[in-house]
Parts: sequence; C-alpha cells; structure tokens
Amino acid sequence: MQAPSVGGVRLPKGSGETIRLPRGASLTDFAEKINANPASLVQVLFHLGEMVTATQSVSEDVLELLGTEMNYKVQVVSPEEEDRELLESFDITYGESTGGEEALEARPPVVTVMGHVDHGKTRLLDTIRKANVAEGEAGGITQHIGAYQVKTELEGNERLITFIDTPGHEAFTAMRARGAQATDIAVIVVAADDGVMPQTVEAINHAQAANVPIVVAVNKIDKEGANPAKIRQQLTEYGLVAEEYGGDTMFVDISAKQNINIDGLLEAILLTADAALDLRANPKMEAQGVAIEAHLDRGRGPVATVLVQRGSLRVGDSIVAGDAYGRVRRMVDEYNDDVTVALPSRPVQVIGFTSVPGAGDTFLVVDEDRVARQIAERRQARTRNAQNAAKFKRYSLEDLDSALKETGELTLIIKGDNSGTVEALEDALLKIVVGDEVQLRVIDRGVGGITKANVDLAIASSAIILGFNVRAEAKVAEQANREGIDIRYYSVIYQAIDEIEQALKGMLKPEYEEVELGRAEVREVFKSSKFGTIAGCLVMSGEIRRNAKARLLRDSKVIAENLPISSLRRFKDDATEVREGYECGLTLGSYGDIRVDDLVETYEMREKPRA
Repeated sequence: MQAPSVGGVRLPKGSGETIRLPRGASLTDFAEKINANPASLVQVLFHLGEMVTATQSVSEDVLELLGTEMNYKVQVVSPEEEDRELLESFDITYGESTGGEEALEARPPVVTVMGHVDHGKTRLLDTIRKANVAEGEAGGITQHIGAYQVKTELEGNERLITFIDTPGHEAFTAMRARGAQATDIAVIVVAADDGVMPQTVEAINHAQAANVPIVVAVNKIDKEGANPAKIRQQLTEYGLVAEEYGGDTMFVDISAKQNINIDGLLEAILLTADAALDLRANPKMEAQGVAIEAHLDRGRGPVATVLVQRGSLRVGDSIVAGDAYGRVRRMVDEYNDDVTVALPSRPVQVIGFTSVPGAGDTFLVVDEDRVARQIAERRQARTRNAQNAAKFKRYSLEDLDSALKETGELTLIIKGDNSGTVEALEDALLKIVVGDEVQLRVIDRGVGGITKANVDLAIASSAIILGFNVRAEAKVAEQANREGIDIRYYSVIYQAIDEIEQALKGMLKPEYEEVELGRAEVREVFKSSKFGTIAGCLVMSGEIRRNAKARLLRDSKVIAENLPISSLRRFKDDATEVREGYECGLTLGSYGDIRVDDLVETYEMREKPRA
C-alpha cells in the first residue's frame, strides 16, 4: 500500500505497527526497518521543516514525527533496555539448553546495607566479616561500593549471604541507587539514639523503588538514650510496619560495636529471603551479572568488582561489561585470595578488562574475544549516537535575547551564603516586571556552595546559576564550563537584579513604531519603457529617502501601502535623499497607478525603547 506523497515523495504507508529503534538512530536505521530509501525520508522531513542527513543521529521527537507522518508508532529503546533484552534472550537460550527449570539451584541472597551516615553500616559489616574496613576509609566514611560474602547457620545448615556495602554519605546517592538495583534484600541501618534521618528516608525510597524486601537493623542499642520502640514508630510513616505491630517487616535490635545479636540479624535476612523470594539460578550457563564498581589500578590495570547473578564465571572466559571487554585473567575475593570459579551471587574482583567498565553496567560471558569486542564497540557507538542526538545548546545571559525569545522564559537556580539572602534575592527577582511575554522561573534555591547536583539540574533545564557570596568548586566549575552552563557570581544584590532585568528585557520581542520621514506632492507623471511610471514631485515636508517605505494617498485615502522608493533623482543625478522645498523624480517599485496631485508619504519602522 502506498502512502500519499509528501512533497512529491511516495513511501510505504504503515498500518499503525510499532517500530523499535535505538536511541540516537538515524534515518538510515528507520529506512531499513520499513524497507524504504533513506533519501526519501530526508525529503519527507525536509517538507516537515526538519533538515537532517540520512546518517545523522536524530532525536526521539524527530523519529516520532516521522513515524506519525507515515502511520508508524515509533518506540525508542534505550541502551539499558537493549542490554536487558539481550540478557533475557541469552538466559532463555542457555536455560533451555542446560535443563531449563530443573537446572536452577538455590543461590545466596544479595544484601545491600543502607542508611544514614555514621549510623554504623560499615561497623556492622566489619563485625560480620571480622575484618576492619572502617579504619582505611577517609574520615570513616565509605568511599566506594564493596561486596563481601559471609557464612552463617540457619537451622543447622550452613548458608552464605552476600553483602554490598553502599556509601551512606549523601554525595553518593546515585551510587547507592545502583547498589539497590543489584540486590535481593535491603538492610536499613538506623541508630537507636539518633532516629530516622534524611538519608534513612532516601535509602528506604531507593529500596522500595527497587521493589526489594527490607530488614531494619536498629543499631547502637547499647548507647545511652537508645529508644528502639521510637524507631519502629517513626518508620511506620514510611510503610515499614514491624511484625510485632502486625506488619511484615522484620526489625532486629543490634549493637555492631558490642557484637550484640548479629546472628539474629543474619537469621532475619535468611528468613526474609526464604519467605519472600525464590532465589534460584542456573550455575551451568555462561555467567551474567553486574559490575558493582570499577577502577584503574596502577599495577593491575582495569579492575572491576562484579556480582555474578546467573551462571558461573571462570578464569579464561571472554567477558563484556558495558562498553568494556576483555578476558578474565585473574579473579580474587574480598580477602585477595584467588578464585577459579565464581558461582551465582558471588562477588569477585576481575582483572583482564581492556578498559574500565562503568559502575552498574551489566556483564556477560560470550564465546570468544572477537564477539566481546563487537558487542562492546556496538554499545560504544550506540551510546555515542544517543549523546549526539541529545545534544542541545545551553544559554548564557549574553545570548538569551536571541535564543530565548521563542520560549519567553528565563530559568534560574539560586545559591547563597544564607537562607535570608537567598529568599530576599528570589523575592526581588520575581518582582521584576517587564511584560506579559516573558517569565522568570526559579527552579531551585539553596544555601551553600554550587554543587554538581545544581549543575546537573541546570543541564537538564537549560538554567542559569546565580551564586551570591558562594562559589563552585573547581571540578564543578569545570563541568559547568564543559556543558555550557552559565554560572554568575554576585556579592551585591542590586547588581544581580539589574543584570537579570536587562536579560529579561532582551528576551522581549522588539516593539516597532512608525516614524514619518516626509511627504511629496506629485506634480507630473512620466511613462518610461526603462523605469516604468516616474512621478515628478515637490517635497512638501521632511525628506524623501531612497529605499524608504512609502504609501500613496489620493484625496486623503490610502491607495497603496508598503511601496518602496526604488529610485530617486534630482534632475539627471541619482540622490539618496531630497529635502523639503526641492523637486525630485521617483518611482514606487513596479507600481504604476500614480496621478497628479497624489501624495507620496514615506516612513520607517523604528524599534521602540521599552520603559
């Protein structure tokens, strides 16, 4: 079935079916899906007002516009979704070939320890593993994600539990979120003497978003002022109701420092896992999992801590994680002991990658190095295309007048040295009135230095950051400069108000007013084969300028409007202007209906200054 032609281009018409395209796809990718010529799609988009080449990465909006025009539903697939589908198909293939459901065996639960800074997460893991991690951390705060496996007993059976230690400091919120995604159970550590804090709430939100069961460890019960009952009461507000209150969340009172009831916590973790989850995996298939963290070691090269989720990872396997690939040369556990085979739920450090994978990247084992390299290169290209498609220009105050006239909105983020100053500055800025066409919007405000989070928000919303008596750190300023984010520093409130007011005025569409230049009366009319109709005039007032706009009046009525003074002469000489009291000859473009006694009125449109 043929589509109606778009600008003379005939293309196959879809019947509403869905086309899946990777983020950052080109028109060539689209054309391959519908069996069309890429050049014809370029033409279609040109007639729709979009100028792109056949191989250029285009945004999701452009792909959807093209799909709508041709009656296809375009579904843009992110790199993460493609990876997930690849893993699922991989799992199905190997699952069937290695025994399917019958091949699944029980695996240890993967537990993420989360909570507020200084509530005892690292001390708890330290006590569980009988190793001292905390002393090696800067300021006692965990600076990376570590993973450890420990042995315990439940009903006389030896069981394993894998722990992921995510940083508790708020600067690592994004890393903590990744930790929650790789986990089966979340342990929320709350200090009995301190109560529920902002990062405790963040941790709960991350765990609930990842849809994992939660066990609450009420720590520091040995300290003076500890009130475990109060913790249980506070957490009911966040949907965590203790079993003794009729809920389904296990609360365990512990002291990591005094080694009180740690076994009870491990038992609660295993009981929760057995009751709420079906933790089984196929150890006979090729390994899949997630890279929890990675870094470049001076002596060993790229080193990645990976968590095996399915299958078994062996030394010598060809592996790909995100856009990094390599061969497993060596694996070590948390005690730096060599491991030859890592079974499901086992965390190991892998040495042998050619580059450093990203934290949170999925990994899988493939048949040979060549396949791993191809997958990694394809992922690199896909990521690059997605970035190219997503690029858009940021704005600074200097180019707002031209760039933002269409949107009519100036977006700001305000940071100051104290809340009173920030409030006063925001209030003063929002009182600036320059017209209904433009708006000022403050999307974030806060006290303290300009942070990476502020710059990330500015990138997402094309905002300008105002710093009042505060600065950005070198790394943050470098990121802002790289991304084209404008950071303005002020120490005088009126200077900030004046600059923003000027920027808003610059965003206004210019107003024009008509200014009369002069009038001339037509005394004679000449016809010329070369110049057309020539009017012999006497300038009655002002001046007549060549190339000015003119209107023709007859008996005080406007006969013709918006005519050009295309030629102007004094006798036989060309003139640029003729003043009051002088005679001249002029033509009004190709307009020929000119009569004696008509009036030629000239004017220009001048930009009107705003009050």
